[in-house]
Amino acid sequence: MGRISEKFQDIKLKGRKGFIVYITAGDPDLYSTGALVLELERRGVDLVELGVPFSDPVADGSTIQRASERALRNGVKLANVLGLVGELRGESELPVLLFSYLNPILSFGPERFVREASAKGVDGVLVLDLPPEEAEGYVQAMWTHNLDTVFLVAPTSTDGRIAKIAALSTGFIYCVSRTGVTGERDKVSPEVRATVERVRRHTELPVAVGFGISRPEHVKEVAGYADAVVVGSAVVRRIEEFAGSPGWIFRIGSFVGELVGALR
Repeated sequence: MGRISEKFQDIKLKGRKGFIVYITAGDPDLYSTGALVLELERRGVDLVELGVPFSDPVADGSTIQRASERALRNGVKLANVLGLVGELRGESELPVLLFSYLNPILSFGPERFVREASAKGVDGVLVLDLPPEEAEGYVQAMWTHNLDTVFLVAPTSTDGRIAKIAALSTGFIYCVSRTGVTGERDKVSPEVRATVERVRRHTELPVAVGFGISRPEHVKEVAGYADAVVVGSAVVRRIEEFAGSPGWIFRIGSFVGELVGALR
């Protein structure tokens, strides 16, 4: 059992729900990303999703696109992100899931990627543009190196596709709250509860819900039917606004602490 499964088991035993944060690695720089991960852990975050910068992040809204652009201007590549995780493992056992598009992995070399990801202490990977119908070879390579494979389920996913995703998934299943790209919203889509219920018919894996969650009331609402809540764009936007100002990492931590507090 890897760190992700152990974390969800611990969450369940404690009778609570999990809190997951997405940040883009290298925004505003790699050192700050490492410091921010440790701050998030101190604030009670259960798992961190590290986005691998990519030039054409088609599933991401403008906030995360700009974060990728900043990281790329800093010269941050997949190898740097793996190195960062390796450094973090000297201080933290917080589960880390890499968010990447397929192109950086293909450029790096798929076999080399799974070997180095495992060696550096990555716990799992979500490849946003890898369809499950084409993922079996990738999944087997990941499982051979004890890496979890996480896939996205959308409200438009058919039952057949959900069953396929469930068969290829380990760790948890990521249920997006709505179709379209990432980004903050005023309300959580009413579709997502029904999507989570459909996913549960096909798997006993934990189900996390993300996309558009940005406020304590959103967190409370989603925690009523999901096993974990994911917040991304709301955090990344604050990094964009606060980075470089005095105590900015603490300010990000305070915001995240308020969201975590909605689960306690």
